Amino acid sequence: METLKLLTLTGLIATAPVLALANVALGDKLGTTESDIRTALEAQGYEIEEIEFEDGEIEVELIKDGVETELVLSETDGMVTAIELEEDDD
Repeated sequence: METLKLLTLTGLIATAPVLALANVALGDKLGTTESDIRTALEAQGYEIEEIEFEDGEIEVELIKDGVETELVLSETDGMVTAIELEEDDD
């Protein structure tokens, strides 16, 4: 069974152990181009699955240490506005 943990700038739904999994934090600025975003995240050991520019946001799907994560960035300044972590509850 999988659970989804969601972190946003306006609210927080998660537990402390989940926060420890992410190197990227809310408010971090990763860039506004695919190249800048890839460079910033790959330098932290993330494997980029997909980057989409949609509805004024940038959605980045990535994996690190077996944990699938989706980041939502502001298209205007590249700031992380939400982090969604998926993990197995086995």
